[in-house]
Amino acid sequence: MFGGGRQPILVLSSNTKRESGRKVQLENINAGKQIADVIRTCLGPQAMLKMLMDPMGGIVMTNDGNAILREITVQHPAAKSMIEIARTQDEEVGDGTTSVIVLAGEMLASAEQFLEQQIHPTVIIRQYRQALEDIVALLEGPLSIPIDKNDKAALSNVVKGCIGTKFIGKWSDLAVNIALDAVQTVMLEENGRTEVDIKRYAKVEKIPGGTIEDSQILSGVMLNKDVTHPKMRRYIENPRIILLDCSLEYKKGESQTNVEITSKGDFTRMLELEEEHVRKQCEDVIALKPDVIFTEKGVSDLAQHFLLKAGITAVRRVRKSDNNRIARACGATVVNRTEELQESDVGTGAGLFEIKKLGDDYFCYVTKCKNPKACTILLRGASKDILNETERNLQDALQVARNIILSPRLVPGGGAIEMAVAQKLLQKATHGPYRALAHALEIIPRTLAQNCGANTIKTLTALRAKHANHADANAPCTWGIDGESGELVEQKEKGLWEPLAVKLQTYKTAIETAILLLRIDDIVSGSKKRDKEGIPTPGQAAREEAAGIQD
Repeated sequence: MFGGGRQPILVLSSNTKRESGRKVQLENINAGKQIADVIRTCLGPQAMLKMLMDPMGGIVMTNDGNAILREITVQHPAAKSMIEIARTQDEEVGDGTTSVIVLAGEMLASAEQFLEQQIHPTVIIRQYRQALEDIVALLEGPLSIPIDKNDKAALSNVVKGCIGTKFIGKWSDLAVNIALDAVQTVMLEENGRTEVDIKRYAKVEKIPGGTIEDSQILSGVMLNKDVTHPKMRRYIENPRIILLDCSLEYKKGESQTNVEITSKGDFTRMLELEEEHVRKQCEDVIALKPDVIFTEKGVSDLAQHFLLKAGITAVRRVRKSDNNRIARACGATVVNRTEELQESDVGTGAGLFEIKKLGDDYFCYVTKCKNPKACTILLRGASKDILNETERNLQDALQVARNIILSPRLVPGGGAIEMAVAQKLLQKATHGPYRALAHALEIIPRTLAQNCGANTIKTLTALRAKHANHADANAPCTWGIDGESGELVEQKEKGLWEPLAVKLQTYKTAIETAILLLRIDDIVSGSKKRDKEGIPTPGQAAREEAAGIQD
C-alpha cells in the first residue's frame, strides 16, 4: 500500500494481529527458553533419549539436538529460528547441536533481567557483540592448543570425546577407527588445498541384522546391486573396470515415432539395424578386454548375450553418485559414449570384485583398492531404529574428524573451556550484560553436573575456584566435569578434548541468535480470511486441515 507521497504505509485490518514492544521481547525469550528446556537433558554422556513420533506414525529415538528439533512442530516464530540454528550447526560442523540451543536459550534468559530494568535492547546487543569478539580472540589465542593431525592417538581421543555423549559411546573404539579411516581415505590434497568431502565419497550403508560389532569400513565401494545375467562371474580378482553413462541397448524415440514400411524385407532390416547398433556398442567395449562394466542406464538382453560370450560381468542402473564413488576408488573414468572408450578410462586400482548376499539382498563389492579416494561404511544392527541412530552418531564423528584435519586446534572439553572463557570475561567486566553473558556460559558445566545427578552448586563453586586459581595465562585451565560421575577432573589427564572449530561455531551461532531475537520488537501476523460468522470458507478449511492447523 502506498500513500500519495509514495511512502509505504502499514495497514492493519481487523483480521491482522499485532503485538509490539517489551511484551514481544519477553515472549521471544520465553520461546527460546522453552526450546532449550526440551533439549537440556540431552547434553553429556548421561544424556537421556527422546522418543518422537512423526505424523506418519514412525518413531525416532535420539539425543541428537538437531534430529529432535527437526521432528518438533512449533508455531512461535522465535522458536522456529531456534530450531533453525541447530540445523545450521549440524551442517557447518556436525557436532554441538545440543550445546548451541542450551547456550542460546541461557543467553536470552540472561537478557531478561536487563529488559525488565528498562535497559534498551541495543545496549545489551552492543555488549553481547563485544563479548563475542573477546571470546573468539581468547579461543583462537591462549585458550586453545595445536594438534599434530598425523598423530592418530591424539585424533582418536578427540573423536572419542564427541562419541562419548552418544548412543554408540559403548562401541567408541570401533566408531573412532571407522571415522578416522573414512576421513583419511576421502581426504584429497592438491595445490596446498585440503578437501574432505564426506557427503559424496563416504557412503553409509545400513543393513539390519548382525550386531553393531560387525560394522566395518571397506577399502572400496559397495552397492545394493546384483549382476544382470545369472551366468556372469561373481568373483573376479584384480578386475579391469569400465564405467559407462550410456545404455547398452537400442535407443528408442523420445515420443511417438512413425515408421513407414513399403516392402516385406524392411521390417526384418529394421530389426537387424537395431541388432547391429547394440553389437557395435558391445564390440567397442569388448575391445578393451574389461572384466566388469557398470552402467547408469539399462543393458538389453542382446547386449548381455554378447558380454557373457566375452566373459564380461555387467551391472546396470547404478546411481550416478555410486558410479562417481567407484571411479574414485579404482581410478576409472565415467564415459558417455562407447565409441570414445580408451585404455586410460579403464580402472585397474581395485583388487577384488565380488557379489555377496547379506540378509535378503545381493550386494556388489569393489574392494581391496590400492589407493581408494572413496569408501563405504557398512553398518549392522538389530533394528532400523538402532541403525538410524548409529548413522546419525557416526555422521557427527566423521564431521569432527574432518574439522580437526581442516583446522588442527583443540580446546578442553567437559565444560572446562566454558569456565575458562567465563573467568577471563569476568576479569574484564564488572557489571551489565557483558558480565551476564559470561555467567550464561556456565550453563554447560551446570547442565553436565545436573544430568549426572551431582550437587550442582557445590560442583560449580569448586570448579570456579579451580579456574580462579589457575596461574598460567598462556595455557587453558583444563579442569572440567566428568560427564559420567559429575566429579571434577583435569581433562588433560582424562584426554577429553574438542575441536576448536565446533566451539567457535557454537558460540558465534548462539550469541548471534540471541542478538537477532533481542532485536525484534514487533510481531505482525495476518490471520486467515473467514466468512461473517467466523466459519472458514470451504477452501480455507481444506487448506487448514492440510497444513495441520487446529483452531
